[in-house]
Amino acid sequence: MADALRQSVGALVIETDGPGFTDISRRVAQWLTEVGASDGLLTVFIRHTSASLVIQENADPDVQHDLMRRLNVLAPEDAGYAHCNEGLDDMPAHIKAMLTSTSLAIPVQGGRMVLGTWQGLYVIEHRARPHRRELALHFMGAIA
Repeated sequence: MADALRQSVGALVIETDGPGFTDISRRVAQWLTEVGASDGLLTVFIRHTSASLVIQENADPDVQHDLMRRLNVLAPEDAGYAHCNEGLDDMPAHIKAMLTSTSLAIPVQGGRMVLGTWQGLYVIEHRARPHRRELALHFMGAIA
């Protein structure tokens, strides 16, 4: 007999240090353990338009530096945007969030996210100063 599908919802608040990657893999894994997740699908959603979520390289920090530099080339602060009432970094932050992701779907097996050996789950802060970022979590699947 198959396990009945259950769902769990939750939230995390992530403090960022300004522009860059904040690894949230352990915090999300801890939440999965707390809710008793077994096998199913995890959705992570960031409730902001100037920060984003990515699954990316977790071994070499040069990858993150290179990605941030490339995002800055794609959406520079000095491009003369009309939307600038929240600062010169605001519109580029919206563009960077649009180019990356605001939600991720991650398979879960045996209570663990199915990530590759060199993958981590990150919030990318696109604004120039630290922020409190809210994440919505939703697990659908078997509960241990």
